[in-house]
Amino acid sequence: MEFLIITGLSGAGKSRAADVLEDLEYYCVDNMPVALMPRFAELCLDAHGRYERVALVTDVRERDGFGELLTTLDELQAMEGCTVRILYMDADVRTLVRRYKESRRPHPLAGRGVSVEQAVKKEEELLAPIKARADYILNSSQMTLGMLQSRLFSLFAEAGKKRELQVTVMSFGYKHGIPLEADLVFDVRFLPNPFYVEELRPLSGLDRPVAEFVFSYPQTRQFMEMIAQMLDFLMPHYVEEGKVGLTIAIGCTGGRHRSVAIAAALNDYLVAKGISSENVNRDIEK
Repeated sequence: MEFLIITGLSGAGKSRAADVLEDLEYYCVDNMPVALMPRFAELCLDAHGRYERVALVTDVRERDGFGELLTTLDELQAMEGCTVRILYMDADVRTLVRRYKESRRPHPLAGRGVSVEQAVKKEEELLAPIKARADYILNSSQMTLGMLQSRLFSLFAEAGKKRELQVTVMSFGYKHGIPLEADLVFDVRFLPNPFYVEELRPLSGLDRPVAEFVFSYPQTRQFMEMIAQMLDFLMPHYVEEGKVGLTIAIGCTGGRHRSVAIAAALNDYLVAKGISSENVNRDIEK
């Protein structure tokens, strides 16, 4: 079992790191008391493979725990079948002071007569022995979320696993409202409407006659080429900035014909490119 201890300065990004590691299939626990770590490790080992990768966040809120943490690390490393590593999240004093000022949250060591800057420096002193023992030290001062994700991915992703964007291509009807979860919205009401063709009206965009009608027009094919080019440009940048999910909403009047046909074709295009994408037709039965 792999046991990763996430620690470091308050405000340096421990919780964000845990969120990323959770996406990498670590079982994460925030603010785990140091005294409970050995027992927790025993429970994980007794689960017989259910918890192979575990990440525990501990910080200065565990005020009496840091003196005990070094001893606890030795105890964990002595356990058969348990590999222990330490990820230390760091940042410079100026950055941490700015983050606390922006968040308007108190530093755990700040208080009456103690400024945030003084609290950060005190915390650095308390954590110095842990930092010296850390296997990985990440300074988040100049890191965006995407940069942090990329760095953690390179360190902790299982062999062969790639960073990818989970895409949902959703059709909808404007008369039912724009989907709240939409990141990109495209209006296809400019296309000829199969609803006004009597034999096509009872069908949906998933039926071949409707799809053939929609794609028989040159403006449809040109639109598909343009949206494909846009997504080819956007998606690598979304991944670079740390986005993990993208919802592309395609809307027509009722959400049954044009938008459904376009969404299905766009989803097929993305899947053919090796992108993890699913097609959802929100209003097709309304």
